[in-house]
Amino acid sequence: MQHRRPLATQLRHRYLQEMSQRELDLLVIGGGITGAGIALDAATRGLTVGLVERRDFASGTSSRSTKLIHGGLRYLKQGQLGLVREVARERSVVHRNAPYIVIPEKMLLPVVHGGTYGRLATSFGLWLYDRLAGVAEGERHVMLTKEQALATEPLLRRDLVTGAGLYTEYRTDDARLTVEVLKTAAAQGALCVNYASATAFLYQYGRIAGARVLDERGRCYDIRSRAVVNAAGPWADAVRRMDGPLRGKRLHLTKGVHIVVSRSRLPLRHAVYFDVPDGRMVFAIPRGNCTYVGTTDTDYDGPLDDPPVRADDVDYLLRAANHMFPGQHLGASDVIARWSGLRPLIHEDGKAPSALSRRDEVFVSETGLVTIAGGKLTGYRKMAERVVNLLVRRFLEGEAGVRPCATERLPLAGAGFPCGQPVAEWAEQLARTAEAWGLDAAQAASLAWRYGMAAKQILEQAREWLAAPRVPGVCGPVSPLEAVLLAELHYGVTEEMVTNLSDFLVRRTGRVWFEPDVVEQTSECLLAALAGWLNLDEAAVAACRRQLEADWLASRGPRDP
Repeated sequence: MQHRRPLATQLRHRYLQEMSQRELDLLVIGGGITGAGIALDAATRGLTVGLVERRDFASGTSSRSTKLIHGGLRYLKQGQLGLVREVARERSVVHRNAPYIVIPEKMLLPVVHGGTYGRLATSFGLWLYDRLAGVAEGERHVMLTKEQALATEPLLRRDLVTGAGLYTEYRTDDARLTVEVLKTAAAQGALCVNYASATAFLYQYGRIAGARVLDERGRCYDIRSRAVVNAAGPWADAVRRMDGPLRGKRLHLTKGVHIVVSRSRLPLRHAVYFDVPDGRMVFAIPRGNCTYVGTTDTDYDGPLDDPPVRADDVDYLLRAANHMFPGQHLGASDVIARWSGLRPLIHEDGKAPSALSRRDEVFVSETGLVTIAGGKLTGYRKMAERVVNLLVRRFLEGEAGVRPCATERLPLAGAGFPCGQPVAEWAEQLARTAEAWGLDAAQAASLAWRYGMAAKQILEQAREWLAAPRVPGVCGPVSPLEAVLLAELHYGVTEEMVTNLSDFLVRRTGRVWFEPDVVEQTSECLLAALAGWLNLDEAAVAACRRQLEADWLASRGPRDP
């Protein structure tokens, strides 16, 4: 049995040292959902696993998706039945393993004049989707008349809509899901470290035997491993080039942009998946006090770290939203946040971005570097299973001691609610407790949907600090709101490898996009506490502030390169 390895920020150097002092079975390069899934699968089979991520966990595609665990209904039109079957069935698996972060919600699919699907095609497509996904009879789709559709979602365009399908999809927080998978992998003994960059490969007898890794302070670690997996997402080809010139298939990057508006400006009752005039389809999804709209799908060949949101990206999504919800008259001033992410798809000559397959593929180089690219957030677990199966067969010589895949029924770190208690009841219970303790009830309830069972320990810490004359690192008493966020940040430092405020406010909580007012109210208090807990000097504090300011500005307004 391997020892639990908490994702504590202060343990990052120790973990890198430990990786460099023995040969691992597997080294994973990339801390997005794909790499996290592979680390978890391998660790549960008894393998010794290390994972390194150049920036923060989920800092690339895995924090910038549409934040859905869905089967990809539109891929039915492309004839990708196998892909739809696999990922649609995986929805229920991921939900069962993490009900606090993967939440079933009704999705409305309007049928419109001249749209992608007519009423008959919509009905058949949803019927097929339900059956490919193995949806229980009581949860299968229903078809609505025009009158029923408009009663269900009054903001729909009345002269365009002729009916609708109502079916179930799952909403998530992609970055939080990634971190929960990593925490579960760490509980199984995996050594996972962020801000550690693989800069070169190590070889033995012409075969890859590990990687040289630099941490954020420039310290070097030679990490030897029997197998190395490149799960670097949009950076996968760059990692492949470290092993030699690209051969065979290569990545085709496309950019997806989302915009966020106040829920009061687009007060949808349900998530809506709707046609836009150019033949594509777009989501509009309520989340808390906001609604977000996306996504675009355009070819991309610019800088990978922070793909820019252009003014024409925003205009496209505003036109799309106003086309389906014309009474709202959304304009650029209504956009309170935006994000942009890259899809690492497999290039196919002559195909437009939206026509490229989302299926994952695995490449193995002559030296033994295993690269996985493509795929969808929903299918991360099955992707990981296939990769680890390959590793066991080809690189670990089919060892008898390696257990089969065990992740299908493995609850993630925050699961395990008492007696199967629904998460909604748990959240309400936390809110009542918080109110009785004088804390912010709404923030307390959100903890349940973010951390699952760990929310209780965060709330208890918040109660202690609210009553204290001062919090370590913070001058004077704190407000009820500050108490909750400080306790949450402390949990992030000790359990989720938070090293700066952007890690916390962008990726661990999404507040930069969905609660900008909270960021403005609390960021200086949080920075003071973080500096005290991590012993940051003035230069490090200034760098932390600059990074948050850069992320804040990037989320607030279009910028053309």
